[in-house]
Amino acid sequence: MLELAADLLPVLRSGERVAVITVTRVARSAPRGAGAAMALTESGRVIGSISGGCVEGDSVMLGAEALATGSGRTASFGFSDDVAHAAGLACGGAVDVVSSVIEPTDARTITALEMAAADRPVSVGLITSGPGTGRVVAAGELAPSEQRERSTRLRETYMLTAAYDGDDALLISVAPKPRLIILGAGEHAAALCRVAAASGWAVTVCDAWPLLITAERFPEATELVAEMPHEYLARLDEGDIDARTAVCVLTHDERLDVPALRVALELPVGFVGALGARATVARRTTLLLQAGVDPASLARLHSPLGLDLGGSGPNEVAIAALAEIVAARYDASTRPLRVLDGPLHRRAQSANTDEACVIPQEA
Repeated sequence: MLELAADLLPVLRSGERVAVITVTRVARSAPRGAGAAMALTESGRVIGSISGGCVEGDSVMLGAEALATGSGRTASFGFSDDVAHAAGLACGGAVDVVSSVIEPTDARTITALEMAAADRPVSVGLITSGPGTGRVVAAGELAPSEQRERSTRLRETYMLTAAYDGDDALLISVAPKPRLIILGAGEHAAALCRVAAASGWAVTVCDAWPLLITAERFPEATELVAEMPHEYLARLDEGDIDARTAVCVLTHDERLDVPALRVALELPVGFVGALGARATVARRTTLLLQAGVDPASLARLHSPLGLDLGGSGPNEVAIAALAEIVAARYDASTRPLRVLDGPLHRRAQSANTDEACVIPQEA
């Protein structure tokens, strides 16, 4: 439900109740992972989806039932190929879900939704068995130590099987959006900002020229910084970046590129890349080595930035750049899916977990 926070909050604040259907487990192939959610409002509006369209109709009916009865329950869609096809799961997968009802007066859940909408790391506990099925029993912001501990394995959603007062439960945690720091403010930077923001990244754009760092040029950016790129990177602290952060140097000026890359390659980020022709990359490499960057650090640099998609122009270059960032983030092969074996949706399956915890009871 946390992924729908921005859409659910206005509905709840208007006084409407909302039914939420949350995926608790996926098996085999499934378009969405555990933790994915969709909602049905009292006025009949559907928000979000939990599949590629396979089981949305049944999920809407489950939500309508929850609104009518005021309570949630569990359900399953698909288990064998025949049943999966009959249920509409043409992908051959299986999903378990739980329905919940959120009341406009549910302060605990609304607080959690507000934190998620503000892109703050937050967890909710959701009962999945017994008379309280579907009830939210705990909500709170993750402590910095929990954020760091989970950052290497947490995608957008991370789930723990849990227990609450003798009932089964899930502890669902969501991380802030992955962060992309773009250094430079040219047309390639604007295109990468658009593509990345549309893909769910929180984008910071930094350039030394204030006239270029404007909301008109970068309306999708989360943050605009008019500062020397290397100075901006140097003042980032541990709470600003993590293993899901990517830094891309698009300044096209070695006087800015080299100092920025020297700092970026020392940061605990997951990806550092830089645009440039091969001659530019070769000269930049020489300058970085002369500046004292060791070969091991330099090996982290993705340059020239981007996968070989054959495109040209800022938008296609941006797609190629983001494709390499995403592939590196998930350690993907970058090969066409048609030549690979195994599940297509590795992320959906990896969201499941056998780890367990106990949710403290309410005081």
